[in-house]
This record gives sequence, C-alpha cells and structure tokens, in this order.
Amino acid sequence: MRAAVLHEIGQDKLEVLDDVEAVGFGPGKVRIRVRATGLCHSDLSAMGGVLPQPAPFVPGHEGAGEILGVGEGVTHLKAGDRVVVCWLPACGACPACKRGQTELCLAGFMNAGTPNFKRPGGDVFGFAGTGTFAEEVVVDAGCAVPIPDDVPFDIAALIGCGVTTGLGAALNTADLEAGSSVAVIGCGGVGISVIQGARLKGAAEIVAVDPIESRRQAALRFGATRAIAPGELPDAKQRITAGEGFDHVFEVVGKSATARTAYDNTRRGGTLVVVGAGAMDDFLQLNMFELFFDEKRILPSMYGGGDVLRSYERTIALWRAGRIDLAGLITHRVPLADINEALDQMRTGTALRTCIEL
Repeated sequence: MRAAVLHEIGQDKLEVLDDVEAVGFGPGKVRIRVRATGLCHSDLSAMGGVLPQPAPFVPGHEGAGEILGVGEGVTHLKAGDRVVVCWLPACGACPACKRGQTELCLAGFMNAGTPNFKRPGGDVFGFAGTGTFAEEVVVDAGCAVPIPDDVPFDIAALIGCGVTTGLGAALNTADLEAGSSVAVIGCGGVGISVIQGARLKGAAEIVAVDPIESRRQAALRFGATRAIAPGELPDAKQRITAGEGFDHVFEVVGKSATARTAYDNTRRGGTLVVVGAGAMDDFLQLNMFELFFDEKRILPSMYGGGDVLRSYERTIALWRAGRIDLAGLITHRVPLADINEALDQMRTGTALRTCIEL
C-alpha cells in the first residue's frame, strides 16, 4: 500500500512509497482504510524533532475512514463502520481516567513506541501511534471511534484533532464567560477553532492575532471581532481593555516567546490558556513576584482538556445545528502523492487545514 514516510528526523520532505505494510493486526486491534486526513502542525513538529517521535515514521494523526476488519475481542465495531481516528484513546483504568481526566491518559502514547508499519528495509512507526498518511492503518480498537453516516470523512478527520483541541480549549479549559474579552495568538486551524468556541460562549471581544493577512481575514469570517498583526497587540490591549489586559488569552503557537506575550496581555486575575505544543527545551520564564502578585491563571489544554468522546459528540451536534463551520476550515485539498505540497501550505500559512484525500 501507499504511505508517506519520513526517513530521518529533521528532513523536510516526505517520500510517498508503495511498499509499506500495516502490521500488528490481532486481538483488540482494528484495520482502517483511511479516506481523509488533515495535516496538523504537530506533524511538522514531529518531523522537525520538536515533538519526540522515533523514525522512520508515517506522519498523520488527524484521520477518518472505514473499518476493514476487527480482531478478536472487538465487539463494538464491524467491517464497514465509519470511524474517526483518536490518537489519544482513554484506557479507562489508569489513575487519570479514574479521576475523569481522560485526556491525560498515557495509554495512547505508549503505542508510539511500537512500529505499526513495515517495509522491506525494516520497521516503520506511526506518528502518535497512528500514522494516517497511509492508505491503511492498524490501531487499538479504542483509537477507532464510530461516527454517524451523515458526517463526511473530511469533516470527521478535523474532529480527530484540530477542532477538538481548539473548541475544547475555549469550552472546557477556559470555560470563558459571556461578555468576556478574548485574544487568540495563532490563527491556523486550531486557533480558528478556539475563536469559534469563544463565539459560542458569548465572548464580547475576540481579537485574532496572526502575522499572516489571509489568516486574519479568515478569523473574521469565523467569529473574531478584530484581527490584527502581532505588532498591533499592545494598541488593541489599550483600546479594548484600557490597558488592563484581556480576560482570556489563548496561545496557539507553542513557543515560549508567544506564551510570554500572551501572559503579558492577560489581565490580573485573568486566564492564559496554553494550546500550542512546544519543545521540551523551550522554557517560559516568569518571575516569582509576578506569579504571586498578578494571580493570573496558566491553564495548559491537552487535546481540548476534556473527555474526548464527549467532545466528539458535542462537536458533531454543533456542526449539525450550524453553530460551527467545519467545512470552511478546509482551504486546500491534495492527493497523497502531493503531500509535500500540503507541507508547504502549512509552513507558509496559506492553508488553515489541508485535507489529504486517499
């Protein structure tokens, strides 16, 4: 089968090969025919070594498709079922799951160290234990979440990561109140989803901050009340909040510099929500006095900060009701053969989300 492979960490191009085989099928596993997958910035981060991932590997973790086969013991799925790939399944038994913090379950991360593909030259890993830049993938049954027949594969793929992460940051982690002031730093697919979540919660001011003009214009279409370049943020803070700072600031870039900017533009007693996934050696510096004196809450948001399955259901309900726009997030479509074109679209910021069609 065909799959896009990164041979070594640090390479900026993927090679589309036709000699890749999905392996590991057996008890508790399912085989999925991937029909659509989105390109998430986390894929680029893993390729560049920002996020830890053994190589060679097949990137992709935001996918949807249909079940080709189920292993022994799998009773909730059958061949032909339509599913979204969940890269962070909950085991239901660990301390995090028992506390109701299923987004912190580490079971899914353990899968990342087990190869789920192979080539004549050896084993190949799947990013985050999945690897959806492939025509087929074998994953734990918990990674395959059934979706209704009326949800298209491309829409379902977005729900698998970016939309769930962004909406959840606003709806679950921040739980922002109606009438609040919000700034969102970084307005790609995840940032736009944060904006839609803030609009749903009734935020009075939603300021989109991004260096790319096309993304700023998109943010306005999705519910931002203002869209500005990063250099304009101090003026916006003064005009909108009289210099006090925003009630909620979302950092959706994954860098300490933008997290520091987000902190500085959060009002005293306000909330900084860290959504971007950054590097382990990139440190955010805060002094002990400001932490104490300003009483700003710093809330990391892992995969939307809530129960993933419930978040999927909520997102589908909001989409059906026309309360959120998911189709509009897909600005580009490419076949798997042109995957490197999609990478360029992500790097240059010309795409909110590129859908890779298999």
